Amino acid sequence: MNDIHHIVFPLALSYGTRGGPQRVTEIATAVSGREQRNTKLSQSRRRYDLGAGVKSTDDLETIITFFEARMGQLYGFLFRDPLDHKSCSLSKEMSGDDQIIGEGDGAQTVFIITKTYSDSAGQYVRDIRFPDPQTLLINIAGTPAPFTFDAAGGTVVFDAPPPAGSVISAGYEFYTPVRFDTPRLDISLETFGAGQAVNLPVTEVLPHDG
Repeated sequence: MNDIHHIVFPLALSYGTRGGPQRVTEIATAVSGREQRNTKLSQSRRRYDLGAGVKSTDDLETIITFFEARMGQLYGFLFRDPLDHKSCSLSKEMSGDDQIIGEGDGAQTVFIITKTYSDSAGQYVRDIRFPDPQTLLINIAGTPAPFTFDAAGGTVVFDAPPPAGSVISAGYEFYTPVRFDTPRLDISLETFGAGQAVNLPVTEVLPHDG
């Protein structure tokens, strides 16, 4: 995605972040009270307010520089969600068996990295387009396998196709691509530091956005 700058929002300013996934559901209620629910998007979209991490005038300068370098809303950037940035639970150690990303058919060599959110009643599979390559672990049938990471496509590439029926799995840390959700920064130095938080909304950039 050419509209995403591969730069990570300063981690020190991420603490105190509020937000998470959003689902838009259209609900039509009949006179009887019966509901019909539909959604136009199969994907969730994450929204955050990053302003709580801004604690000093140095932080303000960092935010202004970061905002200007992205040309406001024009270019997105990478954000490490404090509560959702690993292939496993935050309290666990990653392994190459964390997430199943595909099954070998003896011909396919390119696999998309995904994360599955599931329980006994349903599941949602999310494409992970920006894993941290330095943390990426890939297993074929439970055994670590050599691979190449294609940053342009966000995919795992094997020199030879995995055997038919073999489970392809992955472990990783990852970033969420976001953009500023405001056309301007509205900061008053007179009130900053006196209990007024900086409002800094961002929204996830989904694949069809760019």
